[in-house]
Amino acid sequence: MSEHVETIVVGGGQAGLSVSWHLNKAGRDHVVLDRGQIGDTWRNRWDSFCLVSPNKLCRLPGFHYDGDDPDGFMLRDEIVSYIERFAASFDPPFRGGVEVRRIEASAGPGRFKLTTSDGVLEAHNLVITVGTHQHPNIPSWHNDLPQGVTGLHTRDYRNSASLSDGAVFIVGSGQSGCQVAEDLHLSGRDVHLAVGNAGRIPRRYRGRDIFEWDLATGYMNMPVEEHPKGTAIRFKAHPHLSGRDGGRTINLRQMALDGITLHSKVEGVQDGCLVLAGGLEEALKAVAEVCRAEMQGIDKFIAENGLDDPEEDVAPVNWQPQPEPRLFDLAEANVSTVIYATGFHRDFGWIDLPVFDDGGYPRYERGITEIPGLYFCGLHWMHTQGSGLFYGVGDDAEYVVNRLTDHDEPNLR
Repeated sequence: MSEHVETIVVGGGQAGLSVSWHLNKAGRDHVVLDRGQIGDTWRNRWDSFCLVSPNKLCRLPGFHYDGDDPDGFMLRDEIVSYIERFAASFDPPFRGGVEVRRIEASAGPGRFKLTTSDGVLEAHNLVITVGTHQHPNIPSWHNDLPQGVTGLHTRDYRNSASLSDGAVFIVGSGQSGCQVAEDLHLSGRDVHLAVGNAGRIPRRYRGRDIFEWDLATGYMNMPVEEHPKGTAIRFKAHPHLSGRDGGRTINLRQMALDGITLHSKVEGVQDGCLVLAGGLEEALKAVAEVCRAEMQGIDKFIAENGLDDPEEDVAPVNWQPQPEPRLFDLAEANVSTVIYATGFHRDFGWIDLPVFDDGGYPRYERGITEIPGLYFCGLHWMHTQGSGLFYGVGDDAEYVVNRLTDHDEPNLR
């Protein structure tokens, strides 16, 4: 016999816990299911991982950042502790070690049937908070790497000491790729970095942290429908930025001056060599253009609002790439490890409900779907930039729970 629960929250990260907090506040029976334990999403990052948003923007429901460094950036273990203390503050009905393998419409006592590693459950309401970073993107040429060269995703990277001796080639220069490259370089490794499409933004500009500007200009709370790129922004790579050692701008040209070797995109593997696409200078210009546009937007905001933030002249970093060969010989460069900083892809195939578009992404308006009782929370840019951050996930959770508890209001306007 299946167990019936009024509301089931699938995913026990900050989004699922935020939904649970608001369900508790509303006095609603529910359970939170997660394949791991509280904090695992963060616990499984590399050793030097830290936030890129300031600590003061961490404001989970009823549990805003309570440390003594509001302008700093929590390290991995501090993030885990923050999540654990948040959970301990209200003791959610959390069931760890439970994998949800299938969700479908139910003919039983609930609207939804969940087949899990711990049996079958029925639910009247269902909130999905697992996010879209479910499976790592592994290049199609992974199995073509020569013998003796290990390929792994940033998901599995922990520290320099865990890798074989030798140089490291990182594929992808988004936030993760640049931060791992920095970590390895500081450990004394010979590091190669293939530059991708992700832009960069300044850590600080005209006297304020970039996230302070996002708040001041209203960008942080801009509904996704009003974004210049529209909902397409949900699928763009994060611009690179670092919170390490108090936070700093990541500039690829400066990384090259510091000793990290930059390359163009990798297209494949041929005879023990990485095949490079060429066009590194063009890629670097595109990266810098994102930063230039960001600073111009801030300048315009300051001028239009008569603010007195200090002017800042950002000097360019003078480094130019030399022509590179089409083939990069891994053995000649003593590369023992190739790290894929190639992001993740979503997989909602285990949810057998007609709520996904042709690309497999859920259809919703701020987490409210067209299927009565089915909700999402915690997705990147679900409603605003803050939706996928500690800053705004609690607001979205409150909105979803309010709609869930309002039985008389239609599920989708």
